[in-house]
Formats: sequence, C-alpha cells, structure tokens
Amino acid sequence: MSNSGKAVKVTLQGLSVLLFWKKYLIVLWLLLAAFLITVMIGVLAMIMAGGNSSTGEITFTGGTANVSAEVLQHQPLVEKYATQYGISEYVGIMLALMQQESGGRGNDPMQSSESFCGSIGCISDIETSIDKGVLHFKSVLEKANYDLNLTLQSYNFGGGFIDWINDRGGKYTKELAIEFSQYMMTKVSDPWNYTCIRQEAKPLGACYGDIMYVEAVMKYYTGSLDGGPGGTIEVGGSGAAKKAAEVGMKWVGKTTYHWGGGRNEASAARGEFDCSSFVRWAYAEAGVNLAPIHSVNTDVLKHKGVKVSVSDIKVGDMIFWDTYKPNGHVGIYIGDGKWIGSQDSTGVAIVEMSNTYWTAHFSGHVRRVIQ
Repeated sequence: MSNSGKAVKVTLQGLSVLLFWKKYLIVLWLLLAAFLITVMIGVLAMIMAGGNSSTGEITFTGGTANVSAEVLQHQPLVEKYATQYGISEYVGIMLALMQQESGGRGNDPMQSSESFCGSIGCISDIETSIDKGVLHFKSVLEKANYDLNLTLQSYNFGGGFIDWINDRGGKYTKELAIEFSQYMMTKVSDPWNYTCIRQEAKPLGACYGDIMYVEAVMKYYTGSLDGGPGGTIEVGGSGAAKKAAEVGMKWVGKTTYHWGGGRNEASAARGEFDCSSFVRWAYAEAGVNLAPIHSVNTDVLKHKGVKVSVSDIKVGDMIFWDTYKPNGHVGIYIGDGKWIGSQDSTGVAIVEMSNTYWTAHFSGHVRRVIQ
C-alpha cells in the first residue's frame, strides 16, 4: 500500500475515533446539563419555599422537658433513636413521658414491654426499652395524625383509643377519655379488683388506664401539644391582621378554658379566655377594638366587619362555628388551613380547618374586620 493510502486509512481511523468520543461527549454534556438544571430547579424551589414560609407553615420544634436527673441520664439514647426514626423534635415530650412512666428508674424506663411483646416485664434492657418506646411513640403519633394530646392518651390507653376518637368526631377531649375508660371497664371480668390509678376516677367508674395522663405528662413539659405547633409558627399577612393572628401564640398549650373569663384586664393578662374573649383580646393587642372587654360574646362579634366567602379567607379573619348555638364558637384564621382559638378541651390551641369535629359544625361564616 502506498504511503498516501496509509495516510488516508489513518485519517479515516482517526475520524472514526473522534466521532466515537464526540458522541459520548455529547451524551455526557447532556447529562451534565440535565443535572445542573435539576440542581437549579431545586435551589429555586427552596428559595421560593423560603419566601412563602410566611403563608402560615407550621413547624413543630418541641418544648422543654422539666424532668429529674434520672430521666436526663437517658436523654442521649432518646435523642439517638428519635433521630434514627425521624422524630428528633419530640425528644422533650418523650422525656416528659418517661418521667411520668417510670421517673427514669428501672430497666424499662419507657414502659415499652406491653407495646413491644404484649406482656409486662419482657424488656430488661434500658436501650431496648428506649428504642422500642421511641418507635412505638412514632407509630402512635402517626396514627393520631400528629395530635399530641391524642398521642399521649393513646400511649397510655392503647391504639384502640384513636379509633374510638375517630368514630366520635376525631377530636380528643377529656370527656371522651373518661367515656373510653368507662367502656373498657365494662369489658373487665372483675372491675372491683381493678386498681384505680386516680382516686377521682373511681366514682366515675373510669379506672381503665389513666384518664389524666395528658395532664400528668404536661406537668413535666413546657411547650404546646397542639397540631404540631408549639414550636415555630410563621404567620402570613401584614399589619394588624398578622398581629391579631399571631399574638395568641404565646398562650398555646399554656392555658385552660375559662367560660366568662378574660372580661377584665387582670383576667386577660392571666390568659383566662373563652373563645370570644380570646378573639377580642387578640384584636385589641393588634390595635383593633371589637367590643367592650366586659361584654364581648359571639353574638356581638358575628356582626363585626364584613362577611366573606370561605374561599377568600385570609390571615386575621374571624371564623364562626355552630356549636351549642348558631355562631356559638369563634376563632382566628392563621393561614395554611389552620386557626387559633380558645376551646373548652384545650384552652388556647391551633386547630386544622379540616378537623372533622369542626367541619361538621362549620356553616361557612367568615368575617373580615381588617381589610
């Protein structure tokens, strides 16, 4: 073969190699471009999410456990398994729960034996107790749709209590806890030999479990139990509407309901609210006087401002429910499908608009005081 023929052959081989690598370089470039576009979209989404956090997103950041040294020694293990199971923000409430269950003493500090293996005393190892206890807490929490009042009472009563609540409107109340305990006592073969944890429960025939378990745990916990909140809550809107919606956050989980409370400055300063006095106080804190402090009620508030469609609801709007009478209960919309108000079962709390109890009593009455 002549030298020129060889040169042509080499050149063609070189072109083939170049074309081969060019094809793969194009593919690699396209993959790299796709990756960069995906990253950019993700970054933009995060930026937009951050920018939209003021629409009312609620993040549970937990509270503070006020517990003994015996319980605190187990905190590292609680944190370890809470992190492993993705519920690290609930460490404080689980430490408070441990304080109530065992005071941190013994080899089963979270009293996990019954939920783990169906019998008392089957766990004799502290780490196993905490591992299984945290996992069980997560399971109950998820089944209770992150309602911590319901989660705590169910930790004591058992998961059947959640079904009981769901069959009765889906909203935890102390009255339903008593009713459940009474019902379960009818299933005990010899109730007279059944030990009653609370003496005040004995006349009620409610000796199954601890009907005051939520309150008992709360003695060791500073923070909210409602709706995931109790941590950081960003409220959208602006000006007085935003102020009226968010000012009551300081009372969440720290008050009890007071019928007729909040009708003077001293009572309001102590957080002694019923639904209408709470709403009046919140608006007053925002610089809006809805009614005289001593005479406010829902019959007064239902005429304030202008009625708006629920589809146009905004942060700061008043919402009314037909409970014991038409427009018998009132709260303030805080965004993201949630509202804040003072309820007889919880005191000041944050509630989902989708809560089955409240949707059953909602006629669509929403009023806007602040335009």
